[in-house]
Order: sequence, then structure tokens, then C-alpha cells
Amino acid sequence: MRAVLIVNPNATSTTPAGRDLLAHALKSRLDLTVVHTDYHGHANEIGQAACRDGVDLVIAHGGDGTVHGLVNGMLGAPGARPPANLPAVAVVPGGSANVFARSLGIAADPIAATNQLIELINPPGGPAWRRIGLIDCGERWSVLNAGMGVDGEVVAAVEAEREKGHVVTPLRYIRAAVPAVLATARRPPTLTLHMGDDPPVDGVHLVFVSNCAPWTYADDRSVWTNPDTTFESGMGVFATTSMKVLPTLRLVRQMLAKRPKLRAKQLIRNDDVATLHVDAGDTPIATQIDGEYLGLRTTMTFRAVPDALSVVAPPANKSR
Repeated sequence: MRAVLIVNPNATSTTPAGRDLLAHALKSRLDLTVVHTDYHGHANEIGQAACRDGVDLVIAHGGDGTVHGLVNGMLGAPGARPPANLPAVAVVPGGSANVFARSLGIAADPIAATNQLIELINPPGGPAWRRIGLIDCGERWSVLNAGMGVDGEVVAAVEAEREKGHVVTPLRYIRAAVPAVLATARRPPTLTLHMGDDPPVDGVHLVFVSNCAPWTYADDRSVWTNPDTTFESGMGVFATTSMKVLPTLRLVRQMLAKRPKLRAKQLIRNDDVATLHVDAGDTPIATQIDGEYLGLRTTMTFRAVPDALSVVAPPANKSR
């Protein structure tokens, strides 16, 4: 089986020793080529090349940003015809949150994940890849989530800190989130949501869409927005019509609970949505996709696309 191992040497938790161990273990089972990402967007280019070269499997050793770039490079722009022989994707965690890998049931520890990957690649009777859905965001694909409003502002602030050479940590996200939430609470809501054939909902402050649960991780703690959303369902939609401090704090506490029961008067939530159109009116709003800042947008359309990608992962009913 021909495979490419993409290594992001700048990812938070990758180490030279770990990368060497991973490559050595995989070379004993695969016809493996190892490629390091050298700049932003390189994973996208490697994904494109893997499709052109007819590779069977692409393994990403990095964080969720590496996976995002790889998948978008492989699939091309949403709406375009995907390559005829699309490689399967595997992940060995190397970032800070590693939401994609952990939500697929891949071990958070890179060594344990490597052993797990080898077992999944070489089962009795040959490999059987798991098929998952993705979110068509119009401009690009989301493998995990997207957000408009506070979420986009937080990602923009954290990216600015990363460009200064600061390490991305959960605490840095919290430091960015607090002023963003307070600022949003002082602004009038501008978003209107159109979910499928439902009547439009206006007066919305922020909206998240997700492809799996949890939304993200704060170290080992799960952060939930749509607990019943899976890679095999439609996308989750989470939005609020109020950003008053006390109700928002109560909702955040529910999002961090071990057994989340998300209920609030200001909450709009649906865990299985096929399409969502968001209109921000005349006020462009900060937007992020898979933790990457997209910029300011006045409209966005999100569409759940089932069976879009083959991944090396445990079966869906064993993924958590």
C-alpha cells in the first residue's frame, strides 16, 4: 500500500523522536514517503500531489490545521468534481487539541495512536475504511466546525498571537474569548439563520456549525455544543439570541459538563441539519473554519455532505 506521511514539525506536541518512531513503525508496513510541511498551505499542496500520484493513504501527523489543509487539497473547492481515486486519511495527533483524531476514536497519545493505526491498516481480511461526512462551507471544506461571531473573533486574536511566536494554549483561547464575549454582549444581534425549510430566525448574536461532538477540547475537558452530532449525521447548529453575562455563563457551564444537557432560553440548537444559510445584513462578521480565520463575511452557506471522505478509524459505534 502506497502512503504519504505528512509531518508538521511546528505542531504543538510533535517531537523529532516521536516523528522518527512513527516513520520507522509505518515503513515496516507501508510503501511510505515522508514529507514535512514547510509553510502555511503546504499540507494543501501535498494533498493535491497525493491525488495526482495515486497514493492509497495519507497520514497526517500534526494538529487539526494540518488535517484541514490536507483534506481541502485532496478534495479541491466545494462543488468541483473530486479526484477519481481519493486517498484515505489517517491521523496521528500532534497538535494542541487534536479534535478530529479524538472524535474519530484515535488515541490522544502519538505512540498509542501509531500502534492503533497499524492495527487498523492491517486487520484480518484487509483494510475497510470508515466513511465520514464533511461540511461544504462554500469557499472550502470543514472537517470539524465553523463559527461566525465570537468564535471567529477569538480565532483571529489567537492567530495574531501565533504570528508573534506565542504558543497556542487553552488559556490563550480563554484570554481571547473573555473580551470578545463582553464586546458582543454590547452589540445588537445582526445574524439571521435559515435552517433547511424552517422559518428564518433573526436576532442572532453568534452561530457555530459542527461536524462531530465535542466541539473542541480544553486540555482533557470536552466542550460541547451539539452532543448528538456525528460524522455520519447532518451538521450541528448552535446559536444564541442573547449574550447577557449570567445566562451566557450558565450556558458555558453546561457546555463544559461531563454529561451535557444544553438548555437555555437564548439557545437555538439542532444536532442534525442538512443546510444552513447565515445572513449578517450590512455588518460583516468574523468567521472561522476549522480553527482558521476566514475573514469578515456578510453571508455564509453551510451544507452537510455525507460519505465525503474515507478515514482510518474505529467503527462509528466504537469511536467514543
